Formats: sequence, structure tokens, C-alpha cells
Amino acid sequence: MRFDENFLKDMGLSAMPEDEKNRFLEYIQEELEIRIGERISKGLTEVQLNEFDIITDPNEAAAWLEKNRPDYREIVNRTIEEMKQEIRANRNRLIGV
Repeated sequence: MRFDENFLKDMGLSAMPEDEKNRFLEYIQEELEIRIGERISKGLTEVQLNEFDIITDPNEAAAWLEKNRPDYREIVNRTIEEMKQEIRANRNRLIGV
């Protein structure tokens, strides 16, 4: 998923002050990475976590997840949808209304 001006528009945040948009998009990306990582790691052993930590290639990481955590795409999609709901619920506060 891309987090850009179109994402902000879809979330109803086009009116967000310009100086806050990039910071907010960076925050969303970082927060999603944390949330997704926590959820995916809950189903893994310490050995698996160590294996995954040493993978640097994105394609290898995807293949590893497909094998060791086949529900990872569902976790990613669910986490993104939850984040979108949180953003929509706080839209007025985020745009300063």
C-alpha cells in the first residue's frame, strides 16, 4: 500500500496542513511496521524470529513469511484496515477542526 497524497485524500485528510502531511505519512508507515511486526512475531518461535531477522532481501522475506507465517497477508491487511478506521475516527482532530 502506498501512503501518499492519494491516501490522505481517501482518508478525508486533504485539508491537513501541508507541513504536517509528510510527518503524518511517515508516522503511519512506521506505526504500521511496528504493529504488523508485533502481530506476526506473536506466532513465531525465538529461532524463527532470529532466522527472519537476518534476511535482508524483501523477496526472501516474503517467501520466508509465506512458509512460516502463511497468514501474514491477512495480518497486514487487517492491520491496515484498523489503522484506516482509527484515522477516519480521528479525522477532525487530525485536520484541526
